[in-house]
Amino acid sequence: MDRVSAFDEPLKKLLGGATAKVMAEHLDLHTVGDLLHHYPRRYEERGRLTALTDLPLDEHVTVVAQVADARIMMFNNGRGKRLEVTLTDGSGRLQLVFFGHGVHKPHKELLPGRRAMFAGKVSVFNRKTQLAHPTYQLLDAKDSDEAADVTEAVDAFAGQLLPIYPACKQLDSWRIAKAVDTVLPSAQDAVDPLPATLREGRGFVPLPEALLKIHRPQTKADVAAARDRLKWDEAFVLQVALARRRYADTQLPAVARRSVPGGLLDAFDAKLPFTLTEGQQKVTGEIFGDLATEHPMHRLLQGEVGSGKTMVALRAMLTVVDAGGQAAMLAPTEVLAQQHHRSVTEMMGELAEGGMLGGSDRGTKVVLLTGSMGVPARRQALLDLVTGEAGIVIGTHALIEDKVQFHDLGLVVVDEQHRFGVEQRDALRSKGKQPPHLLVMTATPIPRTVAMTVFGDLETSVLDQLPAGRSPIASHVVPAKDKPHFLSRAWERVREEVENGHQAYVVCPRIGDDTDEAPEKGKGKKQADAPSADDAEKRPPLAVLEIAEQLGKGPLTGLRIEVLHGRMHPDDKDGVMRRFAAGQVDVLVATTVIEVGVNVPNATAMVIMDADRFGVSQLHQLRGRVGRGSAPGLCLLVSEAHEASPARARLSAVAATLDGFELSRIDLEQRREGDVLGQAQSGVRSSLRVLSVIDDEEVIAAAREEAVRVVADDPGLERLPELRIALDALLDKDREEYLDKG
Repeated sequence: MDRVSAFDEPLKKLLGGATAKVMAEHLDLHTVGDLLHHYPRRYEERGRLTALTDLPLDEHVTVVAQVADARIMMFNNGRGKRLEVTLTDGSGRLQLVFFGHGVHKPHKELLPGRRAMFAGKVSVFNRKTQLAHPTYQLLDAKDSDEAADVTEAVDAFAGQLLPIYPACKQLDSWRIAKAVDTVLPSAQDAVDPLPATLREGRGFVPLPEALLKIHRPQTKADVAAARDRLKWDEAFVLQVALARRRYADTQLPAVARRSVPGGLLDAFDAKLPFTLTEGQQKVTGEIFGDLATEHPMHRLLQGEVGSGKTMVALRAMLTVVDAGGQAAMLAPTEVLAQQHHRSVTEMMGELAEGGMLGGSDRGTKVVLLTGSMGVPARRQALLDLVTGEAGIVIGTHALIEDKVQFHDLGLVVVDEQHRFGVEQRDALRSKGKQPPHLLVMTATPIPRTVAMTVFGDLETSVLDQLPAGRSPIASHVVPAKDKPHFLSRAWERVREEVENGHQAYVVCPRIGDDTDEAPEKGKGKKQADAPSADDAEKRPPLAVLEIAEQLGKGPLTGLRIEVLHGRMHPDDKDGVMRRFAAGQVDVLVATTVIEVGVNVPNATAMVIMDADRFGVSQLHQLRGRVGRGSAPGLCLLVSEAHEASPARARLSAVAATLDGFELSRIDLEQRREGDVLGQAQSGVRSSLRVLSVIDDEEVIAAAREEAVRVVADDPGLERLPELRIALDALLDKDREEYLDKG
């Protein structure tokens, strides 16, 4: 068998159809290579019992424990049998429960003093932690041939350390270990991606040895050596993929867009009533430097909510217009596109009326393009784009449609990039005669963006300075269930803000015009940062229409309340936002349609209902709508989640910091990176198995340096066929296209 095909061998050939089917369906393992890269989550020491006092509720666990006692209980007038087994680790206790015909075998085997591995889902019954109908494997039995075989097998494969694998209800950790035993000889056929000089220079064990040691370690030093090696493999192969992509970008042609003295940008700067912050000036310099090169800019602009990213992007767009090109800004919602169009035209004044009566002779047209525009306005906008009359267009997904043609597209600005699929961004970039420059903006990076940034794929600019005049935002969790008077006080605070001449938002997860609807999560957006709690057991999320009615009749009676949500007609949405911006509405009850871009400096308070239903990034984005003027902002996170729940911990983290970058790290730590190279942003499947983006930044940075050197020396990897094979395995066709478009 050749070296490549050993890892590609289907598991059903070696393990049998039933086991292979469970592995494929529940663990996404299909080949020998998949199983060899399914590493143990942790290791139990044979002579040590698992701590039973802090097992996580509702999670599938594997523990090593000793039987303290076992007894048969009768119920239902003697017609029913229940076996209760108490496990101990010397300090804590855990109860096992078996029912019906399932009691006989464990009753014979689980005798006091016996040790075993147990696997099951942790629950609580009568205030006791328990596993109902767990599976188990005896570790010290000697009184039956089967048990002796089991013990011998455990001894043979584990030495002193028992590997505990990521498992599922259908397949226990020790059955996975047995399957690994079957395929482990194939580890000798592993293709080593690291160049020999790099491997030897850093003192890594060979890959076959690393695979053997991670699955069947004799000592903790074996585990450490294996993990160090395997982390490097993941970091290095990924970095080579990204380095090749960056190298390919430098080979693409693009039109250099250099600033022109005395042009539109200079005229705009002369009108500004304030000076740019140091951060804005620094970031602008980086962007202008990229625009002046003859290969496409590929830059991520990360900035705190309200740090002035739009101003930086507008100045970049004006530079491109000065250089004879056009700029397009892609916004995720119509509300945001209209808001951007309004603020850009207001900032530019007569400079946004090029070619029109009263417009500046140095100006250009700034057009809006959305899906709901009337036919005449849409036709005119399309004409202005194809003729070059409009230098700047701001729009939604409508910009991506085939019929939209540009005269000379030079720059694409994507606002809130996580709201768009890579394919959508790519479709807009493909409208340039040559690849246009790309500027991606985000206020709170979602995990995939953080991961890609740490991996250094995008050139990154950071705005961490708030412009003068922005006010601090105080954030508090309101535990509505435990302390209902806190919620009453929240509505009093909203009233006080309005009495002081300010306005407020109330945000709900659902619209409420349809009993079957899911929470509104923004069009075109995969909700990557939604919490993973099982919402099915809770009441339906609170709804805009219901809450608005309750507030109008109850705690906020007499105030001017209006609603805003995604199902309203665009003209109605625009009307509501105009009235709110003009101060004609006291309280706006809305869905996350106001999440990004909405700028009403007089709005000082926000109450987020069912805040635990939103992700960390979304809460931070929503909060950024207040405190945009000179008065301090207030954000109240209302939740019925239990004080000890992960949801409440997440809310407390949001309340504790206004640092979006810190929050993105918290989000990433909680949910992992998603698939750094793939299209899944949910964290369910990751191409990273031992490497952590948060914990292993030093490994990643070192691997990046090595990868850059290798690719510069041999872009096609002609002299490194093993590395090419590893790259092909990592980058299947879909992922490669995704990375190329990125």
